[in-house]
Amino acid sequence: MIVLLSVAPGTLESTMTEDLSPAERYAAARLRAAEQATALADFREMYDFGLDPFQIEACQALEAGKGVLVAAPTGSGKTIVGEFAVHLALQQGKKCFYTTPIKALSNQKYADLCRRYGADKVGLLTGDNSVNSEAPVVVMTTEVLRNMLYAGSQTLLGLGYVVMDEVHYLSDRFRGAVWEEVIIHLPESVTLVSLSATVSNAEEFGDWLDTVRGHTEVIVSEHRPVPLFQHVLAGRRMYDLFEEGEGNKKAVNPDLTRLARMEAQRPSYQDRKRGRAMREADRERRSRSRVWTPGRPEVIERLDNEDLLPAITFIFSRAACEAAVQQCLYAGLRLNDDEAREKVRALVEERTASIPNEDLHVLGYYEWLEGLERGIAAHHAGMLPTFKEVVEELFLRGLVKAVFATETLALGINMPARSVVLEKLVKWNGEQHADITPGEYTQLTGRAGRRGIDVEGHAVVLWQRGISPEHLAGLAGTRTYPLRSSFKPSYNMAVNLVEQFGRHRSRELLETSFAQFQADRSVVGISRQVQRNEEGLEGYKDSMTCHLGDFDDYMRLRRELKDRETELARQGVAQRRAEAAVALEKLKPGDVIHVPTGKYAGLALVLDPGLPAGRSNGHRGFEQHDGPRPLVLTVERQVKRLASMDFPVPVEALDRMRIPKSFNARSPQSRRDLASALRTKAGHIPPERARKQRSQAADDREIAQLRTAIRAHPCHGCNDREDHARWAERYHRLQRDTTQLERRIEGRTNTIARTFDRIVALLTDLDYLRGNEVTEHGKRLARLYGELDLLASECLREGVWEGLAPAELAACVSALVFEARVSDDATVPKVPSGAAKAALGEMVRIWGRLDALEEDFRITQTEGVGQREPDLGFAWAAYMWASGKGLDEVLREVEMPAGDFVRWCKQVIDVLGQISAAAPVTGGEASSTVAKNARKAVELLLRGVVAYSSVG
Repeated sequence: MIVLLSVAPGTLESTMTEDLSPAERYAAARLRAAEQATALADFREMYDFGLDPFQIEACQALEAGKGVLVAAPTGSGKTIVGEFAVHLALQQGKKCFYTTPIKALSNQKYADLCRRYGADKVGLLTGDNSVNSEAPVVVMTTEVLRNMLYAGSQTLLGLGYVVMDEVHYLSDRFRGAVWEEVIIHLPESVTLVSLSATVSNAEEFGDWLDTVRGHTEVIVSEHRPVPLFQHVLAGRRMYDLFEEGEGNKKAVNPDLTRLARMEAQRPSYQDRKRGRAMREADRERRSRSRVWTPGRPEVIERLDNEDLLPAITFIFSRAACEAAVQQCLYAGLRLNDDEAREKVRALVEERTASIPNEDLHVLGYYEWLEGLERGIAAHHAGMLPTFKEVVEELFLRGLVKAVFATETLALGINMPARSVVLEKLVKWNGEQHADITPGEYTQLTGRAGRRGIDVEGHAVVLWQRGISPEHLAGLAGTRTYPLRSSFKPSYNMAVNLVEQFGRHRSRELLETSFAQFQADRSVVGISRQVQRNEEGLEGYKDSMTCHLGDFDDYMRLRRELKDRETELARQGVAQRRAEAAVALEKLKPGDVIHVPTGKYAGLALVLDPGLPAGRSNGHRGFEQHDGPRPLVLTVERQVKRLASMDFPVPVEALDRMRIPKSFNARSPQSRRDLASALRTKAGHIPPERARKQRSQAADDREIAQLRTAIRAHPCHGCNDREDHARWAERYHRLQRDTTQLERRIEGRTNTIARTFDRIVALLTDLDYLRGNEVTEHGKRLARLYGELDLLASECLREGVWEGLAPAELAACVSALVFEARVSDDATVPKVPSGAAKAALGEMVRIWGRLDALEEDFRITQTEGVGQREPDLGFAWAAYMWASGKGLDEVLREVEMPAGDFVRWCKQVIDVLGQISAAAPVTGGEASSTVAKNARKAVELLLRGVVAYSSVG
């Protein structure tokens, strides 16, 4: 008889028979008892599902006292490892900080841990929220922990574990440096738990963690607990992207390839419009096979019919997300029954009870509620945070079944779906429309498939004309992407480091950053390329050898001649343009000129010199204009306004004519008569006078000397001269490339430390640092975090904000945080008048001085370092809101979505809090007044939608 003993999940199941000896039974019992005594065994009892192998491996490493890096797909359960760190901390009487990249994820994790361990054991710190901050488990944004470390906060005492959720955020070019700062500065006694999406260089990142944090286990899992199937929805048909090929290898569905080829051959609308229509039979054949991009309601209905809801449709536009909801409502879509609708209304009314009735209409509450009741919603950063949280909760409860979202939803929020739909594979990246990357595709489609609910997940890409199935397969097949450091030193970082460690030790710390680690590793590959290039140079040198003389010297002369000719040509173009601009300014009505190029080239009569208003002939200074634009009459009787591009060379008056006072440019008879007189006058002007030009190269002494030297060189008479020259050109190009590679090697060594040196030099010049001493000004800067930290410090130093009322101070501080989504240099933002306007102007002046100083010290914004220009675009909104104006009036004035308005207000509040702490550092009554007004401004801003968008 065989007896199966049930043991704790994750161990090998034991098989015992009645034939086992007493000693063997005793040994097996000891093994089971030892396993059950571990913290992991207790932890596993808290879950009603078994753990995956990668989770068990990571938890065992943690219990053994090692740090871990866990890289696994979205939805695979990485956070289980983070929760085990919480479990260990509570069991060992230590603290655990659970950090996340965004406040929404912090709020969500806080709620999860409160449900599991009780609200008394869990705290929350997100900058604008502080709940039970001295609890043994605290959830926080990564910036909060960074600030704690620099401030030497007492809250750090007893800290045993730090969980860094979504640690791949360190590649974010705006905020990524914070993750590295935390990793570098955490005390050695703290065990680090790093949770990342699947990245292709996890081992490299793990090696760095091993270097700076001690023994770190790297655990990589590419297994999705819920398999993901890829589809393309074209017209009425849903195509599988892949089909099984030989040896179970995935191949692109040939039906999709044929469809793409057929669509590529189909004439576009413009082609048909131009008359290149297809023959009737061919048209009929193609119409039967033609596909289209399904409309949004059609897509949702299709998914509903195939039991593929709930679904998230990613649309890379906020306005398009809102429009998609409206389209579904107009189409009459209803995804909820009456019972579900009642549940939705009850939850929405409960969550929005604190919002005043007068604000509900402004926020589009009733339209939003109608969509929710039908099971349809949008989700994007422009929405009120409360609205977004309601959408997330309803979606998790299955009461919202179709969400149209921007890609921000993919960043950490726990909101999985059965299906994910991508409308397009192109998105705006802030500068241009670009293809989404494999990493972005993985992140977005990773939402499909709910663990423990769905057997499989589905990613659906909508058919678009010009889509390439092969390209899509490449996106879907590339499951990983590299983690790249975006670490750069900042002014705040510099003073904090110097205050804690001194300059020398700070420099050494920065050299341990992941950015420098990656730079040093990349040097190895570049060095190998240099070695290969040098071998190639030797071969090229042999092939260019000439028996008559030094061919390298001969080629040097030829290059110098070419460079001189190019330089003169460039100078000639620039000089002629400058001379042409001056000549145009001297033209007068009645001048006969020769237009050198363009559609109206030839003789013409100047009717009006086209000088800007207020400018007289001969007056310079067209910096805001494209020079004069003369109005001329051509010999062909045309009256045209010309531009500077029509005059690449100087123009001069060849003769003069009287323009009759009765001349009317609109009268064909007037034009005909005057053009006839112009042609008569033209007969007396020699053609060569109008077209004269001379070549600078013909008169250049250096060119003449180089040509003589080339003809006199021994190699000039070689029969194989041009063959040698071709090898010499290759040699020169490879040598140039090699020199650039060598410069890259030189530039990548100690790059972070060199940037730090330049920052320290500038701060020393401004008296923030004196050697290893941090001055009072530096101590103030140490409390100011943000992109414009130095500008904020200088404003405090120069008393720019003294005497401002709280609302005026809020307006000024907004310029430190706000950045318009779309730059519009032509729009002058509205700002408060009086003292606030003067202070904002002074802030811009100080920024200009700092910008010039940064240029002197070679600190550039292109490297991610330096102070950008303050943006005044939110000043009026902050002022109005802090002055007590209603939400309707403020949003109407500034034309801004409620979610954006709340987010920027929160950031202004955050910086005002920093200013209230930093201002008194230098002492004095004025500083205390600024600090007092900053606190008052926070109170004024933290009302209405801004106040009730927080956790509660």
